[in-house]
Amino acid sequence: MQCIKNQVLAPLQLAQKPIVYDTYYKNNGKAKPVVIFCHGYKGFKDWGPWHLVAAAFAQAGFFFLKFNFSHNGGTVNQPIDFPDLEAFAQNNYSLELDDVDRVLDFICADSRYKSQIDISKINLIGHSRGGGIVLIKAQEDSRVNKVVTWAGVSDYKVRFQENTQGFLDFKKQGVYYVQNARTKQQMPHYWQFYTNFIENQKRLTIQRAAQELQKPLLIIHGEKDTTVGMQEAQNLHNWCNTSELFIAPEANHVFNGKHPYPQTSMPAILNAVVAKTALFLSQRFN
Repeated sequence: MQCIKNQVLAPLQLAQKPIVYDTYYKNNGKAKPVVIFCHGYKGFKDWGPWHLVAAAFAQAGFFFLKFNFSHNGGTVNQPIDFPDLEAFAQNNYSLELDDVDRVLDFICADSRYKSQIDISKINLIGHSRGGGIVLIKAQEDSRVNKVVTWAGVSDYKVRFQENTQGFLDFKKQGVYYVQNARTKQQMPHYWQFYTNFIENQKRLTIQRAAQELQKPLLIIHGEKDTTVGMQEAQNLHNWCNTSELFIAPEANHVFNGKHPYPQTSMPAILNAVVAKTALFLSQRFN
């Protein structure tokens, strides 16, 4: 298996930042279905057992690419921690959709992988907040074949908690902070995070994307997810006519993974989630 880590997609415009990504695949010259994996809020491509997930998909015959969103707070030299909190503060859902677009452009055009990938079979997987991103992108981009949400959210707007004092303070001060439990950093969000959502609300409404989606959607959610409740998975399933819902028994928000993850094998339920996802992506659909 070929594993190439910490490759860099250079910015194409002045306002863009680099995207750091990894690729996993069997270097056999056969055209393989592509899986692009998008991390969630305060996430990163190297979290916990994601490397084992990537290797498992590669062994199953996929070309797997995982990446850091350009404004997730990491840098090219430090892709795991969050040294660039200014970038984190400037992040928003539109930028993350732009990042997925940049990755799609790259994978469809880059000649170094031409013999290894089948661009008619490009699939997106998104975890948590990334689940909403991949669902929206799959709905609007004809290059995407199938889409999978892992513990995906169903509504971005509700997370602003507009009827709370915290929201009023955010508006007044122009910034609010969320503590990172692992690094203990106070991670900032600028007011632009909210205004960008409002300016692009139709595009960023996950319910609309799910209702308009005409591609196969697999929704996987942990039975014991206390971060994103199971009702959000049920919402997605109710809205989408092309969806399949799988509830992972005894699974939490990260399918019983953790960070750091020194073990050499995935948690049993994460292994089952990978197997379920790989089967779904391998199936033929009319």
